[in-house]
Amino acid sequence: MMRAILVKRNDPRSEDAKNELQMKELRELAGAAGYGIIAELTQTRHPDRKYHLGRGKVEELAQMVAELRPDKVIFHNPLTTMQIYNISEICRCETIDKFQLILEIFATRATTHRSKLQVELARLEYELPRARAVISLLKKDERPGFMGLGGYEDSYAQDVKNRMIRIRKELETIQKDNESLRAHRHSRGFSLVALAGYTNAGKSTLFNSLVEETVESKDMLFTTLLPTTRSLNVQGRDVLLTDTVGFIEDLPHWMVDAFRSTLDEIFLADVVLLVVDSSEPLDLIRKKLLVCHETMWDQLQDVGIVTVFNKKDMISEEELQERMSGLGYLAPNPVAVSARSHLGFDELKAGIHDLLPEWERITLSFPMSEEGMSLVAWIFDEGIVHSVNYEEGISIDFEARDEIINKARSAVKTLF
Repeated sequence: MMRAILVKRNDPRSEDAKNELQMKELRELAGAAGYGIIAELTQTRHPDRKYHLGRGKVEELAQMVAELRPDKVIFHNPLTTMQIYNISEICRCETIDKFQLILEIFATRATTHRSKLQVELARLEYELPRARAVISLLKKDERPGFMGLGGYEDSYAQDVKNRMIRIRKELETIQKDNESLRAHRHSRGFSLVALAGYTNAGKSTLFNSLVEETVESKDMLFTTLLPTTRSLNVQGRDVLLTDTVGFIEDLPHWMVDAFRSTLDEIFLADVVLLVVDSSEPLDLIRKKLLVCHETMWDQLQDVGIVTVFNKKDMISEEELQERMSGLGYLAPNPVAVSARSHLGFDELKAGIHDLLPEWERITLSFPMSEEGMSLVAWIFDEGIVHSVNYEEGISIDFEARDEIINKARSAVKTLF
């Protein structure tokens, strides 16, 4: 296992609880990337332009590196290219920030062509603003010649831009294929339900329990990068349930943009299950819900949301009620479940059903015949049949989407 020292600069006006949460999240990210944490270092001050930390603190960090010999130094705070260079020069150890750490995790977990493209695009989005600084550092010992240093910088930056354009075009093609697939699913009567929420809230465990299948589910951040979709019956309605990537605080816009085709599984759903870990303190749940809503806000104006309070079996009923009632508008349509114990699933499915696009309910009557029996069988496949009466011909009471209702009415006319 690789070894890492974690570093965090706290803003002088920040709260201790928030600082501890951010450090805890950095520890989990490092663990998810395969690092063993051998030491931590924090400093409270305003950022230093050259080293981010104070010069004295960086020298203290260099002493720790010399004694402990980590593979990497990982900062929670975003670092400029120059700060990374300066810290690495003093510490003689590779230094990265939280977003580079996330990119490492994504690169490790990317298994499909689409997810590899998304990770590459995210890496280039991160790299582009730093391109000139990187080249300046690489070429700082060279004197500008015929082309001049500016020529090198422009060429490198343009190369990054060109690669981003090519990747975006390829992702757009994949996106069109996915949209066609979604349209086909809708035309087949499937409603789309997506799991969303802060990373490690238990989305994959809930997904596994609901669809009674097994996808990778670990107590680790960003276990799910590639959306996984399975069918689920919700009170007679067939829906497609999709597990998606988790959100995280301060997720930069370039990372959201890079994973847009994955996040579209959430944005284009009919119903979103917004999963929270109800065993966490109320203030922490509130902060994580704010992150989720901020990430989804522009995309989910007309989509129904069920707030799923997972892990209800880990707290008392009194604590659960306190959390469910204390979040107000941040937690629409709250339902409490335990994904591991399968508690509350009937209430959850009822909550999903209430928000699904409405189907029409009608009664059709037609003569008893071989064609009539075939029509009954077809309606059983495409809708929800409430009753069938065979006494005087066939009378069937059912509900279905408009397209099926219209086809059934047309078929009945041919039976007389």
